[in-house]
Amino acid sequence: CNQPAKPESAASQKDGVYFVNLKDGDKVKSPVFIEMGVRGMTVEPAGKVNEGKGHNHLIVDGSFTEKGQMVPADETHIHFGKGQTSDTLKLSPGSHTLTLQFANGMHESYGQDWSKTIAVTVE
Repeated sequence: CNQPAKPESAASQKDGVYFVNLKDGDKVKSPVFIEMGVRGMTVEPAGKVNEGKGHNHLIVDGSFTEKGQMVPADETHIHFGKGQTSDTLKLSPGSHTLTLQFANGMHESYGQDWSKTIAVTVE
């Protein structure tokens, strides 16, 4: 009974958002290229609320947004309302957290289950 080996990442293949090119604890240089992935929903531009669809938000040095709450729009909450899945971000040297938050077309958060936070150090 020769089973093919499962890739190590198979356990992490659940629905949600993830950083494609960064992992928790990475040391990076500014500006930081960030690639955002979504599994289990479809990325689309903001504007309408469509079931199973939405767009990314990146929260710098903050936490996820509670389910149903509007993701704020300020210097630390970056909206990708055109449906973008990557960006280049200028960060000051030192430690930062990056939280990816998926939300519907009206920027209403899908909650903690649709967020992912990592810590990075900018050298």
